[in-house]
Amino acid sequence: MLELSDTPTLSISLTEEVSPKVTSRVSVRHSLEASTLDGLLAAAFSSITGGVLLNNFLLDLGANPIEIGMVASLPMLANLLQPLGALLSNRTDSRHSYGLWIFLPARLLWLLLLLGIIFNADHPSQLVYLTLALVFSSNVLGGLGSASWMSWLAALVPSRLRGRYYSTRQVVCNLASLICLPLASLVVLRSTEGSIAGYGMVLSIAIVAGLFSLGCQQFMLDINPQEDRSEYPSFRNDLVATLSDRNLGIFLIYYGLWGFAMNLSAPFFNLYMLDDLGLDVTWVTLFNTLYTGANMLMLLVWGRSIDRCGNRTLLLFAGIAIAVMPLFWLLTNTAPLQAHLFIYLALFHLIWGGTWSAIDLSTNNIQIGIAPVQHRATFFSIAAATTGISGALGTTVGSFLAQYAHYDGLWGVFFLSSIGRSIALIPLLFVTEKRSR
Repeated sequence: MLELSDTPTLSISLTEEVSPKVTSRVSVRHSLEASTLDGLLAAAFSSITGGVLLNNFLLDLGANPIEIGMVASLPMLANLLQPLGALLSNRTDSRHSYGLWIFLPARLLWLLLLLGIIFNADHPSQLVYLTLALVFSSNVLGGLGSASWMSWLAALVPSRLRGRYYSTRQVVCNLASLICLPLASLVVLRSTEGSIAGYGMVLSIAIVAGLFSLGCQQFMLDINPQEDRSEYPSFRNDLVATLSDRNLGIFLIYYGLWGFAMNLSAPFFNLYMLDDLGLDVTWVTLFNTLYTGANMLMLLVWGRSIDRCGNRTLLLFAGIAIAVMPLFWLLTNTAPLQAHLFIYLALFHLIWGGTWSAIDLSTNNIQIGIAPVQHRATFFSIAAATTGISGALGTTVGSFLAQYAHYDGLWGVFFLSSIGRSIALIPLLFVTEKRSR
């Protein structure tokens, strides 16, 4: 249920300090308001160009599990470009200009799919290949721009307001997805010209929202990376120090195994509901909405738990729950649950979303806690590359198993994913975190 977007998450930006060049409180407040509105519109864009709506569109075109898996794995590989994007952006003199040159083409590319739906709807296989190409291209650009975007926002957010601002911005983004997904699914389902044309309609709205989100960035204070280059240690020294740290190395092993095991099955849950269970996109979107709502509401609860027991402890307990959850999909075809399938899936997504928010929050925070301050940026880029490679590999393996395996396809993938998640938790037992108890 994780949504993929060309607008990056904010976890890495917590590693930097407020730029001394940013002094005007009024200007900073206006910049943060513009950034929040940018996040809202970007969330609407990403909820339509990714996740359940894009999966349903590909299924309507006749895409197979391997092609569905590629849609999930290609954005993960884009994480490998984050260090390169950081190097390129730091050689410019404007965060705003660099972001505009990167993200504007990334969003305009989706106009090609809209034109394909309008003029080439009679060739669904070509639309599938076009969609895969666009997912790859837009996420490559997103990978080159994410580090610059996070550095830009980090320089604007005062350190005393970071927790409050980032949580507020994330809530706004989640609410945008909660509202956008059900409305878009209704348009797709009830389109008189078919679901493919319906997706074209909501895609056109998403592109407009994505362009307006970039317009909001015009009202944010610009930052010149050249002014602060002396404050950052060399990437080479950071890399050597990070790789030689035993504690960080053990965490990267856990992170890589967890990313592989998670993505072995995660991209196929929507596919399972749409294809194997025969649910229409409205019901699947509703379950995704319940997941997102529970995830958002439980963030505050898990935040207090982290303050009491640390991130590692919460990662272990929530990880055990997440590890067994793929097995609950195997119960959906049993006779007792068939009569109450919708209630079961609704409760399951509420529990799943609430539990996953603990993983999401703790994973970001533990990286900040265990990495030395002077090497955090490099550690985060290495961690992003690690989970990008392992996640893409997991999705690829899961795709082939789902299509060609002889042990009930997706059922076998869910079972193997549960075992892999359990194994991935073992290295986490040996990670040291000062606040963990």
